[in-house]
Amino acid sequence: MDKRDEPLVDAVVALGSNIGDKVANIERAVGLLTGKSDIALTARSRIYRTPPWGNTDQDWFVNACVGVRTSLDPHALLARCLSVEEMMGRRRAEKWGPRIIDLDVLVYGDVELADDVLTLPHPHITKRAFVLAPMADIVPDLVLEGRSVAEWLSIQDLQGIEPVE
Repeated sequence: MDKRDEPLVDAVVALGSNIGDKVANIERAVGLLTGKSDIALTARSRIYRTPPWGNTDQDWFVNACVGVRTSLDPHALLARCLSVEEMMGRRRAEKWGPRIIDLDVLVYGDVELADDVLTLPHPHITKRAFVLAPMADIVPDLVLEGRSVAEWLSIQDLQGIEPVE
């Protein structure tokens, strides 16, 4: 199959940072993620300032989501996300710990999968306001587990989550 004939799939990727110039880290990661012709940016959320989650003894985060259209399969999209993290100097020293950048594939079309490497849709979307807030900017009507992203967001504790001006 010719590269131009590969089907394009819409996906949503979450981004987060809490080390250094956090907003600049998000901007750079979006550029690196969409810098090749196999991933095109289709939508972009606002950037949100969010409190730390999991390990709460660390600096605040900024979080965002992007919509992309890609010819990459789900695992190749994840590999690109991990490559961006590596290019930006991410070191995985501590679970839920500080990070210069974090990219997660949240949804990939209507694909549902669970293997040792990737689960789609991401299994924790509906429980994390720091993901739902930016996600609602770009796909508020997307249904996950029987409710729209906007509905899931409406029942979250949004304390400390605010758009960066």
